[in-house]
Order: sequence, then C-alpha cells, then structure tokens
Amino acid sequence: MRKLSMAELNRKSVEEFKHTDKIPVIAVLENIRSAYNVGSVFRTADAFLLEAIYITGYTCTPPHKEIKKTALGAEDTVSWKHFRNATEAVNSLKQEGYKVYAVEQVVNSLPLQQVNFNPADKIAVIFGNEVTGVEQETILQCDGCIEIPQLGMKHSLNIATAAGVVLWELIRPHIQAEH
Repeated sequence: MRKLSMAELNRKSVEEFKHTDKIPVIAVLENIRSAYNVGSVFRTADAFLLEAIYITGYTCTPPHKEIKKTALGAEDTVSWKHFRNATEAVNSLKQEGYKVYAVEQVVNSLPLQQVNFNPADKIAVIFGNEVTGVEQETILQCDGCIEIPQLGMKHSLNIATAAGVVLWELIRPHIQAEH
C-alpha cells in the first residue's frame, strides 16, 4: 500500500464542483454555537457532494474566520442558505419535496442502522445545538427522527462527528448504486 498523491485524488476545482450533480441530501444546522462545527459540516458536505447546507437561527454563516479554518475552502463550494429559524427552513424543504428528519434521541426514533431511504428520496437532516439539541418545536415539524446508537456512558456526540456519521449513512446507498 502507498498513499495517493494529490494528483491521483482527482480533486475537483471549485467550478467543477459547482457543476457536478449533487446527492439530494441537505444538512440543516439549528442554532449551532461553534463556528468550528459549522466549518466541519461544510467540509463533510463537500466530501459527500451534498445538495446544500441550510443554516438557521444564530448559527454563524460564511464568511467567518473559524468556519474557514475547519472548512478549508468548502464554504466556497457547498451551496448554503440562511433562514431566520428552523420552521422557515423546514417549510421551504417540504415545499421542495424533501422528507425532513431531526437527528435526535426521542421516543420512537429510527435507529440509524435501520434507515433505508431510496436513493431517489430527497432527504434533509437537522442537527441541533451542542447543548440542547434539536428544539422540540422543530422536532414536531419533522417526518421523523434518526438516532445514532450509542453504547457508552455519554450518549452524545459532537455535532460535527454526528453529522459525519449520519451523512455517510445517507449517501452510502448513492455510492453503492453507482458501482
């Protein structure tokens, strides 16, 4: 085994990325306190060719030096929109034909390993505040909730880590369908 060189990675330019067909998954960030977490989600969204990121509430938006530090340029490639609150984002997503799921621990949540969406489905997933999670009012507007099974003592993950885990599971069927 040997590491691939930068040339072998076939990285897209910003323009190539913007014109590439995206996977119909949108990450929604609700009241995220840390700009570093926001930047990390941008980087993940770029890696997985997500349709967009919807930013709600007091979550900071690009341009921002802390987003830039963790996004490493993904804030320039990934499409994003800001909404005053999550309700506006959810209403917009539903009008666009998206099924909307909160990533949260709730009664009757769907364990992530049981998620089985059709690759043709348009899916949006809401990630909430680092301390309080997704707001209850937002949860009530969703089509369901997805929960990441956690076996240890903490039963919580950093939002950037949770986004990486959930978004990978959502895009994996698209990758498998291509190969």
